[in-house]
Amino acid sequence: MIHREDMLELTRRMTPKRNSITRIAGCYMDKEGEIDGSFNTNFLNLSLAEKEKNLAIAKAIPFSKTNEELKEYRFTPKDEKPGSMWQLLVAMKECGLKNDALMDIFYEQFGKNFRTEAGYAIYVFHGRYDVPLKAKDKDSLRESEEVYEYIICAVCPLIGEYEPGMPECGFLFPAFSDRSSDIHCVDVFKADTGRLNMNVLKALCFA
Repeated sequence: MIHREDMLELTRRMTPKRNSITRIAGCYMDKEGEIDGSFNTNFLNLSLAEKEKNLAIAKAIPFSKTNEELKEYRFTPKDEKPGSMWQLLVAMKECGLKNDALMDIFYEQFGKNFRTEAGYAIYVFHGRYDVPLKAKDKDSLRESEEVYEYIICAVCPLIGEYEPGMPECGFLFPAFSDRSSDIHCVDVFKADTGRLNMNVLKALCFA
């Protein structure tokens, strides 16, 4: 179960003035799942217009309807074995997306199991959020209780050449639960809840 307040707390740090995103990487895939160009850059180096556009993409995942469009899935011990998607996600998070070789492996592995009728973009964001302590009256205190380090992946249709639309699916990893990181869970987003689309779940080894 995902708590809506957890997601709202996280998205409040996804504005140009209160930004927890540190890096953005991504690629463009053809309909066969082959990479057709990639990028990797410090988020702070983007122009204000680019920041606003990309924050809207990243924010769409945690801001979606909790427990409807956005659902929590737990990795089993088998899912976390060496060479697994889970191990790759942990490595991507820990390097802050700075390892291009790891990113290429992720795009290739994801593309093997994710199919669409047209090309699409994969945008991956890395962020760090200093989770403040909360007093009993729920007022924020200054001291940080935990640093929640996370990645958001947004899979977007292309609305122009190398121009992504809003995400159709994606995920937040690790899950942000009870204002803390849960490395054994992932929050998976699918915009169309009325359509049985298992692509993103299959890509994450849940189907």
